[in-house]
Amino acid sequence: MAPVSTSSVILRNIRKSFGAVEVIKGIDLTIEAGEFCVFVGPSGCGKSTLLRIISGLEDTTSGTIDIGGRDVTDAEPSARGIAMVFQSYALYPHLSVRDNIGFGLSLAKLPKDTIRQKVEAAAEALQLTPLLDRKPKALSGGQRQRVAIGRAIVRDPKVFLFDEPLSNLDAALRAQMRIELSDLHRKLGATMIYVTHDQVEAMTMADKIVVLNAGRIEQVGSPMDLYNAPVSPFVAGFIGSPKMNLYDGMAAGMGCKTYGIRPEHLRLTNENPRWTGTVRHVERLGADTVVYLNVPGLGEMVVRTDGNANPAIGASMGAVPIDGREFRYG
Repeated sequence: MAPVSTSSVILRNIRKSFGAVEVIKGIDLTIEAGEFCVFVGPSGCGKSTLLRIISGLEDTTSGTIDIGGRDVTDAEPSARGIAMVFQSYALYPHLSVRDNIGFGLSLAKLPKDTIRQKVEAAAEALQLTPLLDRKPKALSGGQRQRVAIGRAIVRDPKVFLFDEPLSNLDAALRAQMRIELSDLHRKLGATMIYVTHDQVEAMTMADKIVVLNAGRIEQVGSPMDLYNAPVSPFVAGFIGSPKMNLYDGMAAGMGCKTYGIRPEHLRLTNENPRWTGTVRHVERLGADTVVYLNVPGLGEMVVRTDGNANPAIGASMGAVPIDGREFRYG
């Protein structure tokens, strides 16, 4: 499938209130043409509201939205050059895959040959060609989501918006769809804005991650920027799996407000350990083992170590930083 036209998205001082409650608190953000940008954050942080504001499904209280060099702040959703894929597939059960993908084009009364060409090109890009004559009930969850994406592709949007599209899928399908969406982005070269609460999705798919917290941007950067240099304890604790160990800096003996170290940057040892705790739980993941220690004065410390490690529950075990990649805030 040929690359699509694509556009930048620029948000200037976007604010949104519902009554007396301000949920988006002054967002300034530039998403470059062709970027895969992921909004990530906990439930209630404002990420889906911000996406709906970009789409035109929610009005702004103040601020401006620019798509492709055009102010669309007051434009109808259909006039913004966007296509949105929701968490629910919203397919018509009585229509075939072919007719579901082409439904919007039929409503627009495009010529039948044009609709056929667009539908078949989208189906090929999404590996749906053998399924074009099936009904949605005969499809898996991942196939249904691809049909919903195909319906967006045929509209030739300048910007694709995805609102937690994989959250209804099981773990294996989510992993597969992450790869397929990344492949699709490379094929189309399209601007894509993707909302998720799953930091693994953000880390594995994004060119740019926007971490949101209580209606504000905490940090913007590439996945590894956020992993290697989180600007706040919030970002430090949100990016990475298992999440970073965060402690009161004075209690940890570090002379700061908050001290953090990632589980993969700790090593288990009983030779001159910095901390000593009791093994509370062990998760064996094959290549890795995750060990949970109860450390007096600090609480739980999570250590990610070699898959062959097998510490006994209740054993005393020490830990040391392995490469100096520690974080101090305040």
